Parts: sequence; C-alpha cells; structure tokens
Amino acid sequence: MTQFTAIENAALERAADAPMLRQVEQWAAINSGTGNLAGLKTVAGELADAFSVLPGAIRLVAPDPVESVDAAGNIKTAQRGDHLHLRVRPEAPVQLLLTGHMDTVFAADHPFQTLRWLEDGVLNGPGTADMKGGISVILAALTALEASPLAPRVGYDVMINSDEETGSHASAALIAELAKGKTAALTYEPALPDGTLAGARPGSGNFSVLIHGRSAHAGRNPEEGRNALVAAADLALRLNALKAPELKVNPARIDGGGPNNVVPDQAILRVNMRPATPEAMAAAEAALRDAIAAVSREHDVHCHLHGGFNRPPKPLDAAASRLFTLVRDCGAALGIDIAWKATGGVCDGNNIAACGIPVVDTMGPRGGAIHSSDEFLIVDSLAERARLSALTMMRIAERGTV
Repeated sequence: MTQFTAIENAALERAADAPMLRQVEQWAAINSGTGNLAGLKTVAGELADAFSVLPGAIRLVAPDPVESVDAAGNIKTAQRGDHLHLRVRPEAPVQLLLTGHMDTVFAADHPFQTLRWLEDGVLNGPGTADMKGGISVILAALTALEASPLAPRVGYDVMINSDEETGSHASAALIAELAKGKTAALTYEPALPDGTLAGARPGSGNFSVLIHGRSAHAGRNPEEGRNALVAAADLALRLNALKAPELKVNPARIDGGGPNNVVPDQAILRVNMRPATPEAMAAAEAALRDAIAAVSREHDVHCHLHGGFNRPPKPLDAAASRLFTLVRDCGAALGIDIAWKATGGVCDGNNIAACGIPVVDTMGPRGGAIHSSDEFLIVDSLAERARLSALTMMRIAERGTV
C-alpha cells in the first residue's frame, strides 16, 4: 500500500472507526418502504440526528407531487416522504454532491423485516446494503474529512431522498438543483460483492398508454365495438419489436377487459424502455409515439400516453472516466482492487450525470441480492469503503478538481 501523509492517515483511521454497523442495524430495523410514510418520517428523523454532527444546515425538503395511472385509468397523486438535505461550506472552492436514499423496496406489510447473520461478517436484512449501509459510509467519510485540515477547501451537499426505488420522481428537481456547479458527485449504491463498481448505465422510462375503444355486445353486434384490449396487445407486440442492442423494451402489464360477452372499451398498457444512449432514447420516444398513432388509426381507438424517461442514459464520458480513475487510484493506495463495468440498472447517478457532473454511483459497501429477502451486507466493507471515500474526497480537495 502507498505511504500516506499524516493528515491522510488520521482521516483514514477516523473513517474506519466510525460506528457504521451500529447505525446500519438501527436504521435497517425501521421499515422505510417507499410508500411507508410513517417509517420514512422516522428514518428521516434518525438521519437528521446522526448527520447533525457535521457543520452546516440540515433541512427536510417536501417531495414534489407524483402522478400515476391506476388500473381503472384514473390519474392519481402518490404521496412521498420528505428528503434530507445538508449543505456545508457553499463558498469553498471545491464543491461535491453526495447522495443516497432512505427508502427500500420492502413495504410495511412485506414479510422481510428483520436482521440476521448469515455467517460471520455477513448481515442479512432489508436495506442493509441498499442502502442504509451506504448512508453510514457517507457519514463516516464526511466526519473524517471534517477533522482534516483539508476540510475548509471542500464544500458539499448531502441529499438523501425518499423515493429512489420508485424512480426519484419526487426528488428529481432537487437532485438537478443540487448538482449545479459541482466539481464531482458520489452516490452510495452498493458495490457488487467483489467490489466492482457500476460504470455506464442505460436510461429508463416507464410509460402507461391509456386506450379508449367502444363497448358492444360480443355476440349481437361486436363489429360496432372497438376492442381496447386487442389494441393494447397489438401495441405491446409493436413495442416489443423495437428491441435492439441499444434499446431494451419490456411490455410489462395490460390492465383492462371484463365480462366475456362485452367488447372491452378500455385498456392500459404498461411498458419500460431502457435506451443505452441519448440518441437511442430520442429514437425510442419517437418510435413509441409512431406506434401509438398507428394503433389508434388501425383499431379506431383513442390513446393517451402518460409517463416518460425519468432516468437519462449515463455514458462513461471523459470527465466520469477521470473520476473513476481517481477512485481506482485511491483504492490501489488502500490495497483495494477497483474495477467497473457497464450495468443494466439505473439510479440517481443517471440524473446527476445528465446535469454534466462526473459521478461514481456505487461508492457504498459491498453487498448483494438487493431487492430480495436474501439481501446482504459484507460488514468489513463498511470501513473499507469509508476509507475509500475519505481518501477520494481529500485527493479532490488537494487537486481542486478530478
């Protein structure tokens, strides 16, 4: 391992000694599924207390309204929890953004609610890796930075949102606001069990197409009807045919239909699209609208499109490559082999990168089986990744850039 300066050594020791495991156990014991507003409020309070050891102002930010289409075709507004925001030294020459999320995919009534040790050093529990472990790493690294003489050179915003697992619709504007003017960003999704980071990511869009036909008797006068369910099925097949190396398409669900003797007059097609590049995203949106227009004409139905691309593609551009290289070099200095690869998943790193800010979005601890009852955290990686983050931020402070 590389010889560190006395300043770096002190910070690295402080980062590794932070009570991260205790915090993860405390926070993961509270259910904070995206729809569990009471649980999210409790976790937000716990996090506000924990992050109060840092200088700066902590605030809870009200979520933006989020619209969705229910199975009956009605536009509903979903309520989300408050987001946590901490701002420190906005006047400093180097400005960083650190982001995480307090929500999990496990609803209040989900059976996966408790923690248990799978083996020595491997903790199973909801949100242990994704991403209450990552939040503890943020706090440990920043606490170490604050004790360093380098701290005055660095300002930062910490944003922990309440709706990342459902697409960050209620926090996207806040992310974009905080990303402005930043030197770099670090997001604390978990690394893979072997430590590999996510590099390039595709974009993602979720769409609901409401199709309005005309009801009629299935035996007496079916020709006077306009079958919305058949139109939805036709649209699903057309969209499925758009699949290409740079575009993944998943027609996921059709809501609609009714009694066998009635021509269905309404259906809703749900579809997810994942374009690899901005150009593929633009082409996918145009192809989606063309397919809807064709189905509307050929089936004599009316269609309404709801939704959009909430996660733009995140290519690995030159600035992001420099930041990844810095993280890799910091890892090498710590004796950690850092590699990265493209992934099909999406996260808030997509939104940050779309603002033109270099971001590494898997700075959290090592873990796996996320979004399942087998989710696990490799506990030793808490200290490992806290040291990695602390050193990365100190090196950025020393350089003044990535």
